[in-house]
Amino acid sequence: MPIDEVHWLQQVHGATVVRAGSETPAARPADGAGRAITAAFAGQGDALVSSAPAACLAVLTADCAPVALGSGEGVFAAVHAGWRGLMEGVLEEAVGAMRAMGATDVVGALGPCIHPGCYEFGENDLARLVGRYGSGVRGGTAAGRPGLDLPATVSAALAVSGVREIPGVGACTACSTGYFSHRARGDAGRQALLVWSSDVTPVG
Repeated sequence: MPIDEVHWLQQVHGATVVRAGSETPAARPADGAGRAITAAFAGQGDALVSSAPAACLAVLTADCAPVALGSGEGVFAAVHAGWRGLMEGVLEEAVGAMRAMGATDVVGALGPCIHPGCYEFGENDLARLVGRYGSGVRGGTAAGRPGLDLPATVSAALAVSGVREIPGVGACTACSTGYFSHRARGDAGRQALLVWSSDVTPVG
């Protein structure tokens, strides 16, 4: 991977978008011995955007939704989308920042997050999200309690933003094996979503 830096944030469950990476990266040694990839702290926020060819963007989750965004123009983003960030419009803000940088046909993919069967949710906050994104975000838990359908909420936010959603990872972090979940198990670990630009054309 032609990456020099991995950029990361202090995530705050809001809608702040941070632009990361240099459009003209410094000269670096060829892949192999002597080459180092560094971690670069980008500040507070919940979305990173870049068009830098040597940048990698990282967000960390353990039930919230990690969302990767990309475009044919080489503008890309990584978004940490918890319910509070979605309520504040973090995905819309990230897509707007990408379009301001020249992106046109934006695509998005969802990573592993908590699903409605495991996500009991308060009626008042659920009503706020229904008011913003429609009744499709309303779910129910396996125990019959009100729940938030976080994947459906992400899909609704992407649709509002004019983003074409493509298949991602459909696992529930709470009840699938191999994932960290803060809500289900109080895990301290986090999944990392990494997004970077590639000039390799897929085959098929």
